[in-house]
Amino acid sequence: QVQLVESGGGLVRPGGSLTLSCAASGSITAMGWYRQAPGKERELVAMITSAGRTNYGNDAKGRFTISRDDARNAVFLQMNSLKPEDTAVYYCKATAYAATYWGKGTLVTVSS
Repeated sequence: QVQLVESGGGLVRPGGSLTLSCAASGSITAMGWYRQAPGKERELVAMITSAGRTNYGNDAKGRFTISRDDARNAVFLQMNSLKPEDTAVYYCKATAYAATYWGKGTLVTVSS
């Protein structure tokens, strides 16, 4: 069983930046982030494989950057040019062999 611990959420003004972190308790293959806004379905933000291949959701392209630190089993999401519509609970997701794990989520609020 892999535990995921997220950090870095909070309140930020439109146009601002925020970095989310997620640390896994064990070895993982792919890691990344999904988000869920009130009344909406959970959607892909960005994922990164063990080979470093990335996949971004349409809203994240050009503004967000995902990276990972394999020595710490961690993934990071640098979010720039944040918009009010980026407000959501951001969930860390990780896959290890055939299993998928989710973090509890961290709230990001973009508001003036």
